[in-house]
Amino acid sequence: MGKKQRDCATCGAPVGFKGRELCCLCMRRLREQAAKDRCPACGKDRVLNADTGRCVLCSRCCTQCGDPVRAGDATLCRACRRRAAAQAAKAPCPRCGRPGLIRPATGWCGTCSRPPVAPKPARTCTACGALTTHPVNGLCSACWQRHPDRPLVRGEHLIAALAQPPAWLDGFIVFVADRFAPSRATELVSELSRLLSHEGLMLPSAVLDRSRRSGRSMGSLARALEDYFVDNSLALPTDHRERLAAGRRQRRVDGTPADLRPVVQAFATFMINNRDRARRSGTHPRTDHTIESALATVRALATFIADHRGKHDWAVVDVHDIEAFLALLPRTRARRLAVVRQFFRFARSNKIVLVDPTRGQSAKKTRGFTGRTLRLDQQRVLFHRWTSTDPHPHEALLGILALLHAASSQEVRLLRIAHIDTTQHTIRLDRSRFGGGWGIFRGFLIMGGTDDGIDTEGVH
Repeated sequence: MGKKQRDCATCGAPVGFKGRELCCLCMRRLREQAAKDRCPACGKDRVLNADTGRCVLCSRCCTQCGDPVRAGDATLCRACRRRAAAQAAKAPCPRCGRPGLIRPATGWCGTCSRPPVAPKPARTCTACGALTTHPVNGLCSACWQRHPDRPLVRGEHLIAALAQPPAWLDGFIVFVADRFAPSRATELVSELSRLLSHEGLMLPSAVLDRSRRSGRSMGSLARALEDYFVDNSLALPTDHRERLAAGRRQRRVDGTPADLRPVVQAFATFMINNRDRARRSGTHPRTDHTIESALATVRALATFIADHRGKHDWAVVDVHDIEAFLALLPRTRARRLAVVRQFFRFARSNKIVLVDPTRGQSAKKTRGFTGRTLRLDQQRVLFHRWTSTDPHPHEALLGILALLHAASSQEVRLLRIAHIDTTQHTIRLDRSRFGGGWGIFRGFLIMGGTDDGIDTEGVH
């Protein structure tokens, strides 16, 4: 080295060449650093291989899994070498035909060489006495499926799995266990467990909102939760029934022809407003079924006058069109005429039609009984049968009431024990009181009465 010219700008060592600012060691380090680049695999500054674009260590990779290989002459990593050696040692098993390590003692693979597990001894079901190898609480599968404690046991597991079970959960489990079959109640509790496993509020209103399904039905779980929460004043009822009723009304309105549809839509809105007004005033409002039946009748009328009468405006409908429409179903003439009258009263009050075509229409009915009757001799035979001791008391009671007093089926269904007066020997049927003296009382005595009073076991 020549005479010192200056100090190195990096390390401070003497520099012996003119025009240089770095010493020989720093110049060598600078040239080596210029030849290096960042390896994309390890991220270190290395001299990259031109073939792989990575450093020397990262260029030696396993040909199967791609993991790094330390030895320079190896093509597989240690795990792949072990896996290849184990695979090479396997041979097809003479028994099952699958590759495996053949055991010298048996000549089979390990799975075939192990002795089979002995089956569990059969046990007797405590409920039905059948033999079962997998009893649940001492019961076979069929008995456990219908056991009443099954949903309660599932509820106990759910409560134990939750970190902070809600206060209403225990009561809801008892509610579904009493209301549904054991299998269905267990399904609801399992569905509720999946619902409570997600993060969210455990408040009744929040759980009810999460349980509702999209579509026309909100699901059995949502209905059960709604009934329980509303009965226990934990949440307000949902608007699911109202939305379903609104959908049914809209489908009936959409079923009318396009030219006649706006008036039918206005009529539906008119009936809904009248129902809201009746609710506020305390009178009897129309039910959803009544409104839907009326809209169905108006839809049938609109379809009839558009398809069969060739009219596409309510203002040109006349009395002949209404009469032809009512003649299609003679048995429902009275009901249809009442709905059509209501519709045209609304149309006339809103200046849609000038003349009400239903004015003067009537639905006369034949008064009295028009059904099939028995001859007098047949009635005598039945009377003697029902006043004897042979028939069942229920048959005799219903027969005497129908034959002697013309009691309708509705009056018989509404008969209660409180309607029978044993002191005056009278019966009250649907607000009408009739007495028969000892004739009727004798009939009751024959049909199961005693000297102390009437045996009313068959009357509900």
